Amino acid sequence: MTWDEIEVPKELRPFMLEKAEETLLGHKNGSIKQYRYGNLHIREYSDKYLVHMDKIDPRKNPLGHLALDAPEVLVGLASGAFGGAKVASYLYKNSKKTKKDRQVSAAAGVISSLVIGYVGYKLAKKIKNE
Repeated sequence: MTWDEIEVPKELRPFMLEKAEETLLGHKNGSIKQYRYGNLHIREYSDKYLVHMDKIDPRKNPLGHLALDAPEVLVGLASGAFGGAKVASYLYKNSKKTKKDRQVSAAAGVISSLVIGYVGYKLAKKIKNE
């Protein structure tokens, strides 16, 4: 649970989920299901609900939601794209430029973008939660 979430007992389920819609948008954080009602994001666990308000509803403005509510995702995507491109470019530039070299450079770029993007995401999330 983060500092901006409210824990709600399961007994309030009928009241809370009356008009909320189940969604796949958002980090599950180990929840069974997720729901949204406007900017309200509800995560269902076996014994409770965790509820918080997003600044922007991702169903209406996905990029705005990422920028304001989940910037760590944007940092991960950007660092992955930039880092992967740099690795692939460096390897290809310093190769003999054969078909095999292109394949190796591309594969290394994809793998490094995944690793660099994940590291960027985790660092940004850690900074955001401090």
